[in-house]
Amino acid sequence: MKSSSVLIVLLGLGLASQASADPRDTMSIGVSIEPPGLDPTRTPSEAVGTITYNNIYEGLTRLDRDGHVQPLLAREWTVSDDGRVYHFTLQDNVRFHDGSPLTCENVRFSLLRAGAANSTNPDRNFFTNIADIACLDASHADVTLKKPHGSFTYELAWNDASILSPVSADKNVSHPIGTGPFRFEEWQRGDHVTLARNPDYWGKAPLLKTVTFRCMPDPLAASNALLAGELDAYPSFPAPEVLSRFIDHPGIRVVRGTFPFKAILALNNARRPFNDIRVRQAIAYAIDRKALVQAGADGEGTVLQSHMAPNDPDYVSLPDRYSYDPEHARALLKQAGIRPGTQITLSYPPITYARDTSEIVAAYLEQVGLIVTLQPLEWPAWLGQVFGQGKFDMTVIAHTEPHDIGIYDRDTIYFHYKNPEFHSLFEQYEATDNPEERHRLSVAMQDRLAQDEPNVFLFSRPRDTVMNRHILGLWTDQQIAACPMADVSWAP
Repeated sequence: MKSSSVLIVLLGLGLASQASADPRDTMSIGVSIEPPGLDPTRTPSEAVGTITYNNIYEGLTRLDRDGHVQPLLAREWTVSDDGRVYHFTLQDNVRFHDGSPLTCENVRFSLLRAGAANSTNPDRNFFTNIADIACLDASHADVTLKKPHGSFTYELAWNDASILSPVSADKNVSHPIGTGPFRFEEWQRGDHVTLARNPDYWGKAPLLKTVTFRCMPDPLAASNALLAGELDAYPSFPAPEVLSRFIDHPGIRVVRGTFPFKAILALNNARRPFNDIRVRQAIAYAIDRKALVQAGADGEGTVLQSHMAPNDPDYVSLPDRYSYDPEHARALLKQAGIRPGTQITLSYPPITYARDTSEIVAAYLEQVGLIVTLQPLEWPAWLGQVFGQGKFDMTVIAHTEPHDIGIYDRDTIYFHYKNPEFHSLFEQYEATDNPEERHRLSVAMQDRLAQDEPNVFLFSRPRDTVMNRHILGLWTDQQIAACPMADVSWAP
């Protein structure tokens, strides 16, 4: 009796040891912002792409972790000699999460819908260059452009170029259906979004069974959850000053990476007094941007002179045209007829860096005679009022899209910048696919923006990822607002 009991105990211990050695198949990821919806073709919110990019939705192409364009739903393509016709061959046996097959008609529907007159796609201008999409058969799509666009396959890899099904597209805001390696399972508003492995995925099966994105905007609460093991990872951790809590923890590591973070003080160029270049220059001179860099990310970061992040291959370090000079700022304001005590409003979204930067900027501008009213906005209000309608004076925001300098050539851009010379440079840039010529023109565009200062280019900063030491495959350098989970796993 006693020996059999010991045997049972030993067998139990063996089973327990075997169970503990099994790889975990779930993961909890922290995010600082809850998305306003789960359809990236309708909103520019970074939070949407973080959860859905190459998890739920897929495009014809994708960006890999190094920022290179790779095939995705299109397994290959050719381009006509004049750069206007792209012939895409689609992957075989791809199905949406509702079971419907991927065909050329889905491609046609998705891309034409994105460029339609009533589209709310954040990059609608890109899609309006599509003249027609012909479906030779279910597996081939010929996309004809109105004019050559050298960035076409690159921009097809963005979140808002996701391929959708016309059957489910209108419901994707709350119940997304795509072709990706994970299916939408649950959205508990204010708390989390859970994705489940797609058992019918056309490509390599994801290693995790479920992934939960938890909305944790409070850095202290997030750090406590990480330390307690309730949260497995937090990409783009929002508070560098809290990172010291993880230094000596044996089960957690902090990885400092890069991403296309471009913090700007956006100015409404269509509204007085910001339509006067002297005022825009004065505001730039009034802000000590080096101090802003020192205030965040442990003092690591880069003062920006134009709309390009240092991790972009076309980035160049331009001369500092607007070093901190409050006296010169006051002189320029006086020349422009701006009297001391002039009141302006600085609106900002509910993000830690935006709030902190706005408070510092307001203090600097008051030193040169501008009275700043701070206006905090919730995300839906900021997206609608500022980004959507361009109704604002100033706002602090970070653009995190890769290589997005082309937004300064859009008629509908929220800060209302228009410059014929910049337009000409951008037209030349997109008309060629020669790498050397594109780089030269990209540098010229950066320099043009630095001279015009349509917005005050503030800083770029590194990206800190806090995660369990046993996690493999998580992106720590981010080329696009995304957290693709298909290749993420736990170490054996």
